[in-house]
Amino acid sequence: MPLILLAAPAAAEAPRWPATYLGRVELTAVMQTLNARLLASRSATATLEGWCGGHGMAAAPARLSAGLVPGAEKPAEAATRQRLGVGPDEPLRYRRVRLACGDRVLSEADNWYVPARLTPEMNRLLDTTDTPFGRAVQPLGPTRQTVAADLLWQPLPDDWEQAAPPPAACGEQAIPGHWLRHRAVLFTAAREPFSEVVETYTAAVLDFARAPRPADPACPTP
Repeated sequence: MPLILLAAPAAAEAPRWPATYLGRVELTAVMQTLNARLLASRSATATLEGWCGGHGMAAAPARLSAGLVPGAEKPAEAATRQRLGVGPDEPLRYRRVRLACGDRVLSEADNWYVPARLTPEMNRLLDTTDTPFGRAVQPLGPTRQTVAADLLWQPLPDDWEQAAPPPAACGEQAIPGHWLRHRAVLFTAAREPFSEVVETYTAAVLDFARAPRPADPACPTP
């Protein structure tokens, strides 16, 4: 399968969530659900495929493709090399991809990995195909250790569960292009680190069909 090269994505229609208080509570719950699934998972690839298929975002079977960002290059920081247990001269490879399910780019991933700890076939897949990293290295029995998990945006303030509901807001909730970022180290079944990945999740992962909700009486009917 040839490697897919992706240019910067064109502006897509933002997912439509109502800006009402209830709409923002529902959106918060969905965001936290995906975040929890990713944190509990051994594979972000498998989790995103399950999310995409379960939410009807692509025809079954839902499969991710990894679109390589051309010309990307980003040296690993010293802390990354330390977590991977490699010295300053050990070769590392860098791969930046956009993980898509159907026509939706669900996340963007920066990946530094130790090619010497992968098999020749895994390295070939990563160099020449659109295979997501998690699927390519599955024979290693990988596990993840999260280094950082950051919500870059949330629809409610930190103290929303204790504060009084805000005045009614009508229309659609504006969602930024990137709202969640995870940094994780991947280990083999023998607990040898072989990759560090930074995954940034996009607004498109929240863009799925939902059943109609009752109209907010405080908002005019369009």
